[in-house]
Amino acid sequence: MKKIKLDIVGLSYSQTQSGAYALVLGEVSGRRRLPIIIGSFEAQAIAIEIEKMTPSRPLTHDLFKSFAQAYQIEVQEIIIYNLVDGIFYSKLICNDGKRTVEIDARTSDAIAVAVRFDCPIFTFEFILSTAGIVIEGNDFVYLENINETQEEKSVGTAVGSGFASLSIDELKTKLQEALAEESYEKAAKIRDELNKRKAS
Repeated sequence: MKKIKLDIVGLSYSQTQSGAYALVLGEVSGRRRLPIIIGSFEAQAIAIEIEKMTPSRPLTHDLFKSFAQAYQIEVQEIIIYNLVDGIFYSKLICNDGKRTVEIDARTSDAIAVAVRFDCPIFTFEFILSTAGIVIEGNDFVYLENINETQEEKSVGTAVGSGFASLSIDELKTKLQEALAEESYEKAAKIRDELNKRKAS
C-alpha cells in the first residue's frame, strides 16, 4: 500500500473530553486532516518538543531517545497502519545499521517519539478515507494549555454523536461551518453521523 505523509498541524484541549487533547495531523500533499484524541501526558510530551522547551528532568520519551541513541538505534519513520473500532494502531520503524525492526506503539507515543527523532509520520489511504476530514483555507499550529490517559481514538468515535435529529443537508451545512471555524472535533463528529446515514 502507498504511504501518505502527515504533519502535525494542531494540538488543543478537547472541548468534549475532560483531560484529553485533540491532535490534528494533516496530509502533506492534500487537504485532509486526521483528528486523534490523546491523553494529557502524551499531549504535553509532544508540545514540549514542538516548542523546543527543556524539562528539568528527561520525560519518558526523552529517555527512550537517549536509550536508543546510546545503542545506535534510529527511528526512521512512524506508520499509523490501522484503525479498529475507532482506535488507531501505529508502529515505529527502527534501524541499528544492521537490521530494521517494527515496534508496536500507541499513536500518541509514536508521534511523541517522531518529533524527537525528527522522523516522518505516515498513514494509508483507507485510514484517511475512513477517519479524515477535508478542510478549506489555511492551516496553523495551535498549542494550548498543555500542562495537565486514555487510548487515542478517532475524535468522532470518542465524542459520540448529537446530530441524529438533523437532516443530511443540515449536517452538511454544519460540517462546512465547523471546518470554517477549524473545529476539528465537531467536524469529525458530524462526519461520523453522515457516514452512519450513508451506511444505513
